[in-house]
Amino acid sequence: MADKGIDEDTAFREITERITEKHPEAPAERIAAVVDEVRAEMSAAKVRDFVPVLAEREVKSRLKHEFK
Repeated sequence: MADKGIDEDTAFREITERITEKHPEAPAERIAAVVDEVRAEMSAAKVRDFVPVLAEREVKSRLKHEFK
């Protein structure tokens, strides 16, 4: 049976795109860096299903303090 799990690379690319579009005042490089940081921090999670959702929330939270 094929793995029906999420494609995390695609999910994280979409997270970066969504946040960049929503916050044009923030440098795209900074958003990408925060996404990469959060992804690295969550790399050891055993259950992967919710990693993109949790990561997006964390990225938004971190950037909220930088770019208001």
